[in-house]
Amino acid sequence: MARYTGPKTKIARKFGQAIFGDDKAFEKRNYPPGQHGNNRRRGKKSEYAIQLMEKQKAKYTYGILEKQFRNMFKRATASKGITGEVLLQLCESRLDNVVYRMGIAPTRSAARQLVSHRHITVNGEKVNIPSYQLKAGDVVGVREKSKSLEAIQNSLANSSNVFEWITWNTGSMEGTYVAVPARIQIPEQINEQFIVELYSK
Repeated sequence: MARYTGPKTKIARKFGQAIFGDDKAFEKRNYPPGQHGNNRRRGKKSEYAIQLMEKQKAKYTYGILEKQFRNMFKRATASKGITGEVLLQLCESRLDNVVYRMGIAPTRSAARQLVSHRHITVNGEKVNIPSYQLKAGDVVGVREKSKSLEAIQNSLANSSNVFEWITWNTGSMEGTYVAVPARIQIPEQINEQFIVELYSK
């Protein structure tokens, strides 16, 4: 699957958030990129620019390209509930995101790689589609042959994430996607209403 492979710190600086995870370079220069750095006078953004920026932030955060993101928005629009919330819930329900949330991988891009390389199972079956949509009750685990992988062991050892909608068993290296998270349980600083307004034009 195609995905963004460009400079991550530059994107993080654009949004003023370390959206790709821990970033020492961003911590040193957490202001927008540009010739005059932090001293540059920046004009007031238009409503469209603000909405577009919020959509881009969501896409970069979850590692989703435009066509896929637009299709997710269509699904959210057709679903019951608040469109913006449903959109974020669909993003959170992706297999690569849940693998990241469980601490099996330190970043979403690393989680995507683990899924693509068949290291992850869903309900005991190998799944290599990062965008696979999990349902409440699905059990996500590390494939037996992959449990000793250093990258996975290190990520789990350093993980301190706790989410009410996910359970994790270190012994069996399995976790359960207990329920679709409510908006208040999703920690990402994304204003989903701006995205809805942008696509609704």
